[in-house]
Amino acid sequence: MAFPSPLSGSSASSSSFPPVVFTLAAFLISALILHLGRRSKSKSLNLPPGPPGWPIVGNLLQFARSGKQFIHYVRDLQPIYGPIFTLRMGSRTLIIISSNELAHEALIDRGQIFATRPRENPTRAVFSCNKFTVNAALHGPVWRSLRRNMVYNMLSNTRLREFQDVRAGAMDKLIDRLRTEFESTEGSVWVLRNVRFAVFCILLEMCFGVDMDEGTIENVDGLMKRVLIVLNPRLDDYLPLLSPLFAKQRKEAMEVRDVQIQTLVPLIEQRRSELRDPSPDKKSRSFAYLDTLFDIKIEGRKSAPSHAELVTLCSEFLNGGTDTTATAVEWGIARLIENPEIQSKLYSEIVSVVGDRTVTGKDVEQLPYLNAFTKELLRKHPPTYFSLTHAVVEPTKLGGYDIPTDANVDLYLKPMAENPKCWTDPARFRPERFLCGEEADITGATEVKMIPFGAGRRICPGLAMGMLHINLMLGRMVQEFEWLAHPSQDPVSFDEKLEFTVVMKNTLRAVIRPRKGLADDAIKAEK
Repeated sequence: MAFPSPLSGSSASSSSFPPVVFTLAAFLISALILHLGRRSKSKSLNLPPGPPGWPIVGNLLQFARSGKQFIHYVRDLQPIYGPIFTLRMGSRTLIIISSNELAHEALIDRGQIFATRPRENPTRAVFSCNKFTVNAALHGPVWRSLRRNMVYNMLSNTRLREFQDVRAGAMDKLIDRLRTEFESTEGSVWVLRNVRFAVFCILLEMCFGVDMDEGTIENVDGLMKRVLIVLNPRLDDYLPLLSPLFAKQRKEAMEVRDVQIQTLVPLIEQRRSELRDPSPDKKSRSFAYLDTLFDIKIEGRKSAPSHAELVTLCSEFLNGGTDTTATAVEWGIARLIENPEIQSKLYSEIVSVVGDRTVTGKDVEQLPYLNAFTKELLRKHPPTYFSLTHAVVEPTKLGGYDIPTDANVDLYLKPMAENPKCWTDPARFRPERFLCGEEADITGATEVKMIPFGAGRRICPGLAMGMLHINLMLGRMVQEFEWLAHPSQDPVSFDEKLEFTVVMKNTLRAVIRPRKGLADDAIKAEK
């Protein structure tokens, strides 16, 4: 969360000065009135403790002056204020939960009450078509209809198996890209960008079901990145009365939305046309996520989704599974470089189970050490440190404190997954823990120990797909290559930063050695 200066890019000329003065004066007067009203209301509530803030802006100035990213700001406050605390960020009240027990109570025991979403800023509402997505929808008929469709018609185990050839093709492309980069750079590769492209290829074909050339794929991928960038929080999201000062940013966001619609609608109509009149000359899949959306039945609604709504739902599918998976794989390769013995165990398991064949999605279930490695990876490096923000459908209490309906309820996942009451030696990266008695239900249904995909009613619908993709990519990458530290990153730094997900502060560059080449060398040496 980065907040630009409200006057950045503004002119100090006499022509622009008076409107700024009047805007700020109106803001201060209105904000003071609102603050007095909020203060009176908050005095009657027993909110969780938290750092004292300034009038109107709350803790925004303290956060800005700290110079920290939001994940680090919260990390440093959590030991001071405990397992549940409050931050006032302008007009928004954030209630941060970092307790395993409180998270289970909120998301599982009282899941229906904590199952909705808070209000959106105007820009995000445009991109979500006023919460017409699985993740953003309020708890109710729209959410039930959209989620049911995504889970049962697209993300079930049966449906995922139908796309095994898509995954295999994307994995082959990934290995080819890594080999090409290896040959052109004398052994080194950039991990994240290659993995991200492969994941995006899978999701793009699952979503639209049409064959695309690499140029089109890269164009759509670049567009999705632009969408995520313009949706980053701005200062006026927390101080709405400053919105007149961000007219330029809002205009830029709307331009990105127009490009998003102009880019994706032709793909949508291409798919619709192919369904109506299949052409033997065109290569397309028999099924895609988009097919389920054309005539989706929404409770309480008669009309089919509009073009804008279809664009929004397809974008959610693409963005929801791309960066989270790619980020996890990059952290995974970093851990393998840091721990050569773990990498050796993983490779030995693959050779013993798979042999000379290429690792497939079916093999993943037969690779217990790989699955343990991925679980430990998600325990130590959840792609996001906060689950998507929750809100309550009615005023309630949690941990003895009031939770009002206008509060953002944020689950801080990192300390839950490193709680010494739940884990042995939690700071250590040790996949073997999951093979030696320590276990965790990553859905959080039985107990909350680690919930990288959230938990309860709003758990990520792509959990099974995400686990499959992470396991498969790591399996193929270890099967094909030995991964070593690049001289410029030796030792590997595990410092982090917040982008769309929590990524490595220094994006990972690695040295690779093709396994086949190593095996051939060994045979020659024996002769």
